[in-house]
Amino acid sequence: MLARRWFSLSKTHAILMRMLTSTTSGSQPLPDMHEVRNKLRTIVGASTNWSDHVRAMNERKALHTLLAKNQADMPPRKMRDSYIEVMLPLGSQPEIREKYLNVNNTVRFGRILEDLDSLGVLICYTHTKHETLQRSPLSIVTALVDKIGLWKKVIHPDCDIKFTGNVSWVGRTSMEVKMHMLQLQNGNYCPLLDATFVMVARDPENKRPAFVNPLIPEGPEEEKIFKEGELNKIRRTDFSKVSLLKMAPTADERTVIHDMFLNTLDSKTVSFRSRVLPPSSMWMEDAKLKGLEICHPQERNIFNRIFGGFLMRKAYELGWATACTYGSSRPYVMAVDDIMFQRPVEIGSLLFFSSQVCYTEENFIQVRVHSEVYNSDTREHHTTNVFHFTFMSENQIPQIVPKTYGESMLYLDGKRHFDSAMKETHA
Repeated sequence: MLARRWFSLSKTHAILMRMLTSTTSGSQPLPDMHEVRNKLRTIVGASTNWSDHVRAMNERKALHTLLAKNQADMPPRKMRDSYIEVMLPLGSQPEIREKYLNVNNTVRFGRILEDLDSLGVLICYTHTKHETLQRSPLSIVTALVDKIGLWKKVIHPDCDIKFTGNVSWVGRTSMEVKMHMLQLQNGNYCPLLDATFVMVARDPENKRPAFVNPLIPEGPEEEKIFKEGELNKIRRTDFSKVSLLKMAPTADERTVIHDMFLNTLDSKTVSFRSRVLPPSSMWMEDAKLKGLEICHPQERNIFNRIFGGFLMRKAYELGWATACTYGSSRPYVMAVDDIMFQRPVEIGSLLFFSSQVCYTEENFIQVRVHSEVYNSDTREHHTTNVFHFTFMSENQIPQIVPKTYGESMLYLDGKRHFDSAMKETHA
């Protein structure tokens, strides 16, 4: 199943690379992630010091007049116009290696999530750039991590990494970005990861939607990629409509849950209340971890809210720890699926994370991480993100078993995300 998925991803990556790499110059050194973030600050006019953030945001308010009144007034772009290549020189610049190193002498995937988030935003600003403007009037933020698929279990910490990406689909105010990560091995860059993000454009104060430049695909291959973006949007809409928070489970799903319930009944008592854990299983309520982050200015983004990549890194690390303790061995991330950024996280917030193993199959562990902010004035909790991670354990793992109806819905939701993450188009 995974081999089929990776083969499908490899074809998409090969098409994009063949179309777009011819537009870049090999004579100039590629920018690194430090330059990516510096360029983003310049494009937005973000303050480098927290003490200056109010002044910087007030200056951005004046950019409202530069927003397009209609998308038709904006010049169309091509896929190659937004194509970017960026280096992460872990091999050639070992001084930056420690930031990315984990105790197992591999690369911290949470750091990669941060880099992908920054790169995706820069790609969108490249698509929407106006040559005569010093600063962009747009506030471009991550709305959704649609999917991330990994090709290999291990990312080496002593070999250079190259990121590539471009805008692959555009709506009125949103953009889909496809990014790829490759690592230098034996003189060649080998694919490691493919990612699809959805970004949205808003006004200078990040309050209302703003139009973005339309995208004009060139040739049948780009037409196919653009069509895939349209289908992704439809798929996301359909997936949302059948959410278990809105609709009852399907007949097949109800059968799965009922069979699991019957398997936990105590045959000696013949009582619905007497539940027994089957062999090689674990109750879902015993497979969770929690965490807390105080949101300091150090973790702010260019719009002076908490950086989305930081949220993804902290959620991933808690999810990884949950899978590690559940499987009693080191887990490998296989996919990241359907991370929705529901609301921004303000500086100074108390951010709570709750990580739960919600589905298992063979040696795969599906982990759901829920994050919410706490308002100390109103004593209210508000959901900011829900993260879905698919891990693979080195060892055999117990089967997760729900006990309550709410846990059963979490189980089915986890199964849906696992199936979605593992299933790719066969084209």
